Amino acid sequence: MPKISEDVKELRRLWGGFWSSRVMLTANNLRIFDNLTRPKTAEELANEIGTDKRATEILMDALTGLGLLKKTSNRYRNTGIASKFLISGKPYYQGDILRHADTLWENWSGLDEVVKTGNPHHKAHNHDAFIMGMHNLAVLKVKDVLNAVNLRGVKTALDLGGGPGTYTIEMAKRGISVTLFDRPETIRIARDIIKNSAVKNINFIQGDFLSDDIGKGYDLVFISQVLHSNSGADNINVLKKSRGALDPHGRVAIQEFHLDEDRAHPAQAALFSINMLVNTESGRCYSLKEIKGWLLKTGFKDIKMKSLDDTILIQGTKSWDLSS
Repeated sequence: MPKISEDVKELRRLWGGFWSSRVMLTANNLRIFDNLTRPKTAEELANEIGTDKRATEILMDALTGLGLLKKTSNRYRNTGIASKFLISGKPYYQGDILRHADTLWENWSGLDEVVKTGNPHHKAHNHDAFIMGMHNLAVLKVKDVLNAVNLRGVKTALDLGGGPGTYTIEMAKRGISVTLFDRPETIRIARDIIKNSAVKNINFIQGDFLSDDIGKGYDLVFISQVLHSNSGADNINVLKKSRGALDPHGRVAIQEFHLDEDRAHPAQAALFSINMLVNTESGRCYSLKEIKGWLLKTGFKDIKMKSLDDTILIQGTKSWDLSS
């Protein structure tokens, strides 16, 4: 009986995971954390944000139970984790990625139909929240990632599918002339972020890297969290274009989620493949063996891998001969 009890608890943890998520997403949508920089009662907060007092109080009690708020008598305030990550304007703000997760909530709700048809359920999309959410995540690890990249001798770099420009900015800070390539609607957001950083040595190319010219003369092509959105065939083409854009002895650096060869572990990467199933035509997470195979096939050598928390960094050097 004890074993059965523990098994049932684990099942409940799995199926009930959405409860905590939904509470946090709703609180973020309502800007509750922004409005609790000083202690307030549920009634005071409800009056400020235009919500029902009873419903607000129940929500705030749940947030307290989750460790995001602290309750003293009948007044609530942010805990340290909420103050650091969930108040807009803070350096490590994560509210944009939560807004993106709220969009994913709607898309993931069509998973039954996705599995039946094989077609994505990409019904909701907030591009600004998505790109800013990528910035939220990248600012937490950008220095560590680029410290692991071989930047020796790199004077020019391409940040391919560079999104908000978080990695572009950090490379530019290290004296590299960087070109950020992405779609026009993304470049618009990146320009604002880069302008606020006051960093120079940055150029932009707008387009679709699957079909448009990505430039040439680079010492490094940096491809971070891009390949999982595409099919294997498209990724091979991207790597071929990257090789063609590199100077002799240039190199490519790829950051992707770590996925074992069985494609089931770690669980978080397998779940992210579901995210790609729901939101893209042919994307999923790829194993190190798959990515290494593409690099060798497209003319890279000296393939090296380094683990970075929940991602891996894969680097290769341009071969003189495609057959090498």
